[in-house]
Amino acid sequence: MKSILKKYPVCVMFVLLFLGYSCSVKKYIPEGEYLYRGGHINYIDTVLKKKYSEVKAETKGVLYPKPNSKFLGIYPGLYVHYKAQRENPGIINKFLNKKIGEEPVYFSDANLSETEELINNRLENRGFFYTVINSNSIIDSTSKTAKAEYLVTLREPYVMETYQLEKDSLKNIDSIMLVKNLEKVMFDENSILKKGMRFDLENFKSERERIDDYLKHEGFYNFNANFLIFEADTNTYDQRKYDLFLKMKEEIPNRSKVPYLIDKIEVYPNETIANKEVKKDTITLDSLNFVQSETFFKPKRLSPYILLKPGQRYNPLLSKYTSRRLSSIGTYKFVNIRYEEKDSIIDENGFMHLDAIIELSPLRKRSLRAELQGVTKSNNFTGPGLGLTYTNRNWFKGGEQLNIRGSVGYEKQFSSGEQSGLSSLQLGLETSVRFPRLLFPILNINKSKRFKYSIPQTEVKLGIDYLNRSELYSLNSYQASFGYIWKANRFITHQLNPLNINYVKLGNVTDRFDEILEDNPFLKQSFEQQFIAGLTYSFTYSELGVTQNNGALYVNFNFDIAGNALSLFDKKGTNDDGDEVNKFLGLQYAQYAKGGLDIRYHYKLDDDGQVLVARLYGGLGYAYGNSESLPFIKQYFSGGPYSVRAFRIRGLGPGSYQPTDENSYNAYFDRAGDIRLEANLEYRFPLFNYVNGAIFTDAGNVWLLNQNDALPGGKFTSSFINELGIGSGVGVRVDIQGFVIRLDLASPIKRPAKTWKFEYDSPVLNFAIGYPF
Repeated sequence: MKSILKKYPVCVMFVLLFLGYSCSVKKYIPEGEYLYRGGHINYIDTVLKKKYSEVKAETKGVLYPKPNSKFLGIYPGLYVHYKAQRENPGIINKFLNKKIGEEPVYFSDANLSETEELINNRLENRGFFYTVINSNSIIDSTSKTAKAEYLVTLREPYVMETYQLEKDSLKNIDSIMLVKNLEKVMFDENSILKKGMRFDLENFKSERERIDDYLKHEGFYNFNANFLIFEADTNTYDQRKYDLFLKMKEEIPNRSKVPYLIDKIEVYPNETIANKEVKKDTITLDSLNFVQSETFFKPKRLSPYILLKPGQRYNPLLSKYTSRRLSSIGTYKFVNIRYEEKDSIIDENGFMHLDAIIELSPLRKRSLRAELQGVTKSNNFTGPGLGLTYTNRNWFKGGEQLNIRGSVGYEKQFSSGEQSGLSSLQLGLETSVRFPRLLFPILNINKSKRFKYSIPQTEVKLGIDYLNRSELYSLNSYQASFGYIWKANRFITHQLNPLNINYVKLGNVTDRFDEILEDNPFLKQSFEQQFIAGLTYSFTYSELGVTQNNGALYVNFNFDIAGNALSLFDKKGTNDDGDEVNKFLGLQYAQYAKGGLDIRYHYKLDDDGQVLVARLYGGLGYAYGNSESLPFIKQYFSGGPYSVRAFRIRGLGPGSYQPTDENSYNAYFDRAGDIRLEANLEYRFPLFNYVNGAIFTDAGNVWLLNQNDALPGGKFTSSFINELGIGSGVGVRVDIQGFVIRLDLASPIKRPAKTWKFEYDSPVLNFAIGYPF
């Protein structure tokens, strides 16, 4: 059965408008039939007075059949189904029936006695035996509907008194190691089965899987969970207790009773269909055999990724980690680890043997990607952009990935006011090399247990950007960074750049921009900080795409500090105005600390694409020492397609500050701050194939830490809540295999330091690539 409201919200609205609330399906119900309205279970707990919520949820799930969907008192899906069964249903009725139609579910389809058996089966699996179950039908002749009601009287459940290993079932087990491992794992602290635990079939299954997993990790390559049997004995006790016995099946194959050792490991660094039959040479390094016709990947670079070693016991976890580590290099498309059993002879130590074969299929080594964009920003800048990226995925035959990206973009502003006709030309070139290992490592990656999940990667970046903003200035920016990226586990990623340098050179300054700087000393000082050198760190915890739960949490923390190390080597100097400042190599440098916390929660409402997303963001920057304000490129701003969408980029703040002309040059540069707070709530739902909709509300603003006379009302105070800009809107997203084109239309409902007012006549259209958060 489909959930009409959840799966097709827009279609439901259309159906309601088309049919109206007066529609009734009663006249279509055949004579002698009643529309089934579902079942309900009432519980009577005669002894323990407990809720048993998980038991009730499980028994509720066996109620059958599922009734027709009902929304606001009517049956849209059932109604269009009946209409489509007429002799000439029409195109519209056929279309609606295909999309939301539902076959009728009648009371005659319900088998109450069969459902009683299902309820009793679930209760026995959960330890409730001798349960009394009665059923009754409730028929409403007026509305021609019927319901089923079940009354369940629960008895005291059976609880475990002892948990034992059945020794008699081991008489055919001649492997001492298997028996010892069974006894060890049964009674360790991770055992699911405890004294006093209610009889529960699901717990027994989970414990059997846990034991099997443990034995696999101890080398029992051919062991299977189905070899284990649980038996409960209730004959010893008058009360509702039982003894639980773990038994082994008879006639278990000998190869399943013994652990395996790895004898030989062969690694094929370049295994493709084309070179499958090509003669290859073998190089042995670190007891690993690397087999390749020519050196595609240097063995000394590949060896640290392989956790398997000759003489080890078989361990699926090491195989899993090895596969993940090899995949993380970025060179390989497929990683296949398989094992080949050797002869069936058990050695004198009680082991059998196998070989490991690691086959690696590479991605295309070189690629060239072109990106052509048409950009329309919420600050009325519009224009084309072109990007070219060259990638070499195995540059030095050690998994090094080289990326060279060049970009060019031209934008022109179409708006009324002072900024009309403003254009900008941007040119950029960035080169990055990512090494799939630690450069200058402190720890040996082969010996450190810390890096079993994945090996940290080293990334070096160099970049240059040129920006020419007509009638204002030109800007040359040079960037360099050196750092590490480490995925600690499937949820947590660390990124540390101990060296992060940014040099900005302001040139071709017009008289108009000089006036802007003179009017705002803090803004002027932010542009004079030409040299930024410091450290950045990012911590990310993400359950998105990893967890199977309905709720997924995402947390990102960023920290940026600059200028501390330079202050040890600086010298006194003067700036362009003759003021005394500290300089490094003749350049005025920035000194600040900045941190931001981004928290997101995605809650999946159903399996059809309905998601509720909430986001909170807080950021704080503090300038000190050699700086009176944050550098311009490090300041916070609010508004735009990834922020508060009812306001244009840099359309909010700081605080309650409101420029006299929002389209002036000054307004664009003034609206930034040291503090940023934002909150977003968005409901996403499917519309059609590849097209999703959204309804959202955003709130946020930026503030200054210190009073700036040029920006009255911009300082952060205790009344910051009243200075939030709030807006709501709707959006449409075209999502094709993860590539998202997004259109959001939003209007303000509250401006900073003003009363609530829905400005439906002042909407802002945001065009963007990707989801906002």
